[in-house]
Amino acid sequence: MPIETTPAFVAEPAADARFVAVPFGHDLAPPTELPLPVEALLSHYEAKGDPGEVVEVPVALGSGIRRVLLYGIGRGSAADLRKAGASVARKVKGGATVYIRVPDSTDPSDTADAAALAEGALLASYTFRIGTRRTPPEIVFVGGDEKALRRGETIARATALARDLINTPASIKSPAWLAEQARSVAADAGLGFREDAALVGFGGIRAVGQGSATPPRLVELTYAPEGATRHVVLVGKGITFDTGGLSLKPEEGMKTMKTDMAGGATVIAVMGALATAGVPVRVTGLVACAENAFSGSAQRPGDVITQYGGRTVEVLNTDAEGRLVLADALAYADAELEPDIVIDIATLTGAAKVALGLRLGALYATDEPLADALLASGEASGDRLWRMPLIDDYRADLDSDIADLANVDRKMSGSAGSVAAALFLREFTGGRPWAHLDVAGPARATADDGEVTKGGTGFGVRLLLHYLTSLG
Repeated sequence: MPIETTPAFVAEPAADARFVAVPFGHDLAPPTELPLPVEALLSHYEAKGDPGEVVEVPVALGSGIRRVLLYGIGRGSAADLRKAGASVARKVKGGATVYIRVPDSTDPSDTADAAALAEGALLASYTFRIGTRRTPPEIVFVGGDEKALRRGETIARATALARDLINTPASIKSPAWLAEQARSVAADAGLGFREDAALVGFGGIRAVGQGSATPPRLVELTYAPEGATRHVVLVGKGITFDTGGLSLKPEEGMKTMKTDMAGGATVIAVMGALATAGVPVRVTGLVACAENAFSGSAQRPGDVITQYGGRTVEVLNTDAEGRLVLADALAYADAELEPDIVIDIATLTGAAKVALGLRLGALYATDEPLADALLASGEASGDRLWRMPLIDDYRADLDSDIADLANVDRKMSGSAGSVAAALFLREFTGGRPWAHLDVAGPARATADDGEVTKGGTGFGVRLLLHYLTSLG
């Protein structure tokens, strides 16, 4: 379930503290009194101070033992601090309290290190379980900039919310359920909320959802801070389960499909954190919610649908459904919301995962400043992106003999599938500055790694919050 521990902030550890974590790195010796010289201890354990390295040293504490955790921070970069915080949190058994001493920044004006440390520790303590739950450690930060630490907490909690939504089983997570979660987030965060279940004119969302017993819908969340002059629209894919429809997936390909709404979860979680994060621009979040089910009422390969705005699409593959719901939302944003910038995020193609693996998201963009800003935010936040090409030579492969477009490459070659999907989406953006994040790889993790936990990762939450905050 979500991050349940509420971190505390103190100047010094409690006298009876059982776990105290102390930083050291390539250029930093740990400031602590131990029964042996620190240098001798580090030499004995062959510790170099790399991020993620933890050396446990027992120290007498009355009739008991205090465990001093010497944790490596490398060079002290934000990435190093996230990994360090995560390693400390995983070292401590559930229910125990760990005091984590925050390393002093070499630049007092730079508080990113403290935020990153908090992110890593809190995100690594995340767990999702239906039934008996693991008790997370209690985390107390010692020293450091409290405002920065709380910023890290805000980001971690938003990421954890996205993970919760992603990890919830599809037996619970219908389109209506996802919309209700968005409504609850909106109420808590003071956002505007609108839900469209009639979907008049939204041919893509309706077609994808027509095979399911749980009808589709479009969710719209709005955030409008006083004085905002710029408007960003975020669009998320909200496919609550994806069988592939009549273009049925194999069993192995279906096992993770409760997570096919990861893009929508990211949008909901980001919207809920905008006010706390102090985002200075107007933001609208759109989540196209549907279940792509296999049934007698499901859309068929060869059907022609009419997307929002009137463009027709020949559906050659019903398992290429994400682009159909996104196309409706993108066209709606262009026609009705007048955004300055549009960004969509989706677990869209296996091709992106093949190309970039499990840690990098694919970035497509029509605007160079937007692309540069997102790449920079990815590096700063830990949600890293790789710029991919929009190859215009491939656009003709999406032409249909009987409609304006086909939803997949007519040659059905499977090559450049992520590029083809991005080119399809570009057709519905109205020429506005637009970026597409294909996160099929990093949205899901097969094992714990640093601040990432097995299952839904919440990839994109930290990235988009960093980007939107930077627009002031």
